[in-house]
Amino acid sequence: MRIYTLLLLMLSIIASANTGKKEQSTIEEVTVYLNGAQIKRTASIDLIPGTNEIVLHDLSPGIDENSIQVSGLKNTSILSINFNIDYLEKKKDSEELESLRNQLETSLLKKNTLQNILAGLSQEKKVLDNNQRISSDNVELSLEKVKLISTYYRERSVEIQNETYRITHQINELEDQITSISQEIDKLDDQTKEQRGEIKLKLDAPIATNLILEIRYNVANAGWFPIYDIKSKDSQTPLNVAYKANVYQHTGTDWKNVKVTLSTGDPNTNNIKPSLNTKYLNFTYGNYRKARATKRNAYQYNPTIRRVTGIVRDDQGRPLPGVNIIEKGTNNGVTTDFDGQYTINIQSGNELSYSYVGFYNESIPIHSALMNVKLKEDSSVLDEVVIRGYSSSLRGKVAGIFANNKKEKEDYNQVVETKEEGLTNTKFKIKKKYSIDSNNDITIIEIDKFDMKADYRHYVAPELNENVFLTAKLGNWEQFNLLAGEANIYFEGSYAGKTNIDPLATTDSLTISLGVDPNIIIKREQLDNFKSKSFTGSNRIVNRGYKISIKNNKQNKVFVTLQDRIPVSQNKEIKLDEINTTDAEYNDKTGIITWKLDISSNKKVEKQFFYQVKYPRKQRINL
Repeated sequence: MRIYTLLLLMLSIIASANTGKKEQSTIEEVTVYLNGAQIKRTASIDLIPGTNEIVLHDLSPGIDENSIQVSGLKNTSILSINFNIDYLEKKKDSEELESLRNQLETSLLKKNTLQNILAGLSQEKKVLDNNQRISSDNVELSLEKVKLISTYYRERSVEIQNETYRITHQINELEDQITSISQEIDKLDDQTKEQRGEIKLKLDAPIATNLILEIRYNVANAGWFPIYDIKSKDSQTPLNVAYKANVYQHTGTDWKNVKVTLSTGDPNTNNIKPSLNTKYLNFTYGNYRKARATKRNAYQYNPTIRRVTGIVRDDQGRPLPGVNIIEKGTNNGVTTDFDGQYTINIQSGNELSYSYVGFYNESIPIHSALMNVKLKEDSSVLDEVVIRGYSSSLRGKVAGIFANNKKEKEDYNQVVETKEEGLTNTKFKIKKKYSIDSNNDITIIEIDKFDMKADYRHYVAPELNENVFLTAKLGNWEQFNLLAGEANIYFEGSYAGKTNIDPLATTDSLTISLGVDPNIIIKREQLDNFKSKSFTGSNRIVNRGYKISIKNNKQNKVFVTLQDRIPVSQNKEIKLDEINTTDAEYNDKTGIITWKLDISSNKKVEKQFFYQVKYPRKQRINL
């Protein structure tokens, strides 16, 4: 017996030596990138002289093994670092999730019990229906017995029907309750909880010692995306902008009471500079298409978007009908209508792919509920050849290195402790500690708030849309380090809708739309005297004239940019003559005519323009 016990002890020692000593670690800090996050853990470890195998367990299964860094080693050296998945260890549910599961189990048990009672009542009803014969050849029944039996059948049938109705009603209520609990569980549940990660460290210690190790590593399935609240009291005051970060994480590990830093960097981008080699000319045979330059997509995936609408145009601003729009990774797709508009319900993908014959394909992350897209024309228009750009991540340690001349401000605001501007990114260090669970919830952190001077102007293009839009032209916007994102617009105390902030433009100012102003009325009509068609020799002559009326019903003067257009010929047989734009600015290259108007309160302004088109009478044009 003693030999058997010693054998078991030796086997357990050997097994523990092979698997390593499991140690607990705690998440102290999290740096959340636009795509991904860096986790900093600490662990107190006692080492013996010689080789020690340590296992940090119950970690996220999505750790990038190449990003693991260990510090706090003192005189100890690292012999090896390995990352593995432990399929036997499971993540523990949170108290809230465990409570919901218990509620769901209780509700399902109640439903099952009621369904069994309902089945019993149904069987009893069948028995009553099949045994309503109250006389036979062998037994004579008196009138009193017949009355008693009939009364019993009637009363019991009514009781069964009432009880069936009551129980059915209870089952319906339970089903609604079960659906609600299941939806809440789906929101809080973590789909990666069935797998747990572990980091195995083999350390060589010269003497027995205690180490406070710091372990840093990068994880996927986390990130943040910007969203803005833009408020304006009136067109005389600056815009108030609230800059918010929507943080999400599905890493499989809850972040409990941790320090949070938000970074505009993205360690997953291709950081290898390109090498430009000589380009040689030669004859081509068929499937040749000029490769497009690759660039970083500045839009970040927003997992809260469930429905996307927008307009697809070409690089001249004309709507494209029939563009195929596919949610990547699914069979979900739509096409644009005659005006280039589309609406698509999002299922499970994170990118939309836009394709159209004669144009380059575009794949854009689902970043906003409003996604207007411009497709670039493919001048080669040869056989379809799909060219994919491959991106590679830098292997090795990932660390944020900032320049010595970084701008740092203590107590940046009530939420952000410091704002650090580096060479390639900006970091917002949050004062308050946060708990962010690994589920479908979004944690909103307001990281900045500021006023921006704005030049308010109204804009209208009545040929396309007879609504007047209020716009705000922002100067010096670069100083606020804005990212591309969705913005909620509030004007004069009311919610005015959504727009997009696009700081990717190379212009000196940033113009955003604040929505439709219903107090300015516009009407565009074709003049009757210019609807005629005539012929001269082999040519057809078409005269066009339009009148545009604008009425300002506001209590103050408004500044309106009014634009319309005159067609531009792309064929020498189609000629435009007698162009008259009155006092408008006219660009003969694009055909755009522009009026910049100051309209006083309750005043009406009218503008007109005319042109003539000549083309072969046997042809048709898209006038």
